[in-house]
Amino acid sequence: MLKVSDVVKTFYPGTPNEVRSLRGVSFTMEPGSFTNIIGTNGSGKSTMLNAVAGVFLVDSGQIELSGEDITGWSEHQRARRIGRVFQNPFSGSAPTMTVAENLALAARRGMRRGLGWSLNAALRGEIAERLKSLKMGLENRLDNPIGNLSGGQRQAITLLMATWLKPDLLLLDEHTAALDPRSADQVIRLTHEIVERDRLTTLMVTHSMQQAVSLGDRILMMHKGEIVADLSGAQKGRLRPEDLLGRFDELRRRDQLTPAVGEMLERLYV
Repeated sequence: MLKVSDVVKTFYPGTPNEVRSLRGVSFTMEPGSFTNIIGTNGSGKSTMLNAVAGVFLVDSGQIELSGEDITGWSEHQRARRIGRVFQNPFSGSAPTMTVAENLALAARRGMRRGLGWSLNAALRGEIAERLKSLKMGLENRLDNPIGNLSGGQRQAITLLMATWLKPDLLLLDEHTAALDPRSADQVIRLTHEIVERDRLTTLMVTHSMQQAVSLGDRILMMHKGEIVADLSGAQKGRLRPEDLLGRFDELRRRDQLTPAVGEMLERLYV
């Protein structure tokens, strides 16, 4: 379970560049649930994901994972419990190492490190079997440097790395945004299969309204560092991408009207 309570984060406080990215954000995710975070640029959705991952420490509030307070943990400490797939297909793996070597590192996440070589015949066979399940022919490319693969192939392997050891939480950071449509569809299919198979608690940031309505069981819409809509159950089931776009249009209109209303009231009371 993930529990986020009253989380606040301000960048460059007390300066002309001050940005209040998170303004008391709270939500809870039950084990095995899949939540999508959507929002316009600057809404705080990526900041929220980074706060959970431990990229930075929050100013106030609390983050709990599986009943344990991880608010003060470093990103490295959280990585033992959290799997993450980044937007850039070339993040999250070592490009000069082979496919097999990258996956061998993922298989040893959180274990004590030593000088022994971990890529033995048994592990190599398991890696080939798991790659075969991706149906991309990658089981025949174990010794290829991962940097030589296409973006879609690399992102599929990164997804496999992030979930090799079932994490307490899987973070997906717009993980198909940099891919061509065909590769994006492949990675989304793999995401759905892996999350469903292993019942992974998953938090995904996406710009795709189609992904938001078709994947997962909940949508959190963020705006100006706050959650402005929490959609689940039958309410989410009825949603279409154009419904979400309509909500964004409503927020934009509200933002445009607010300064005008303020000026009107100022004229009335001066």
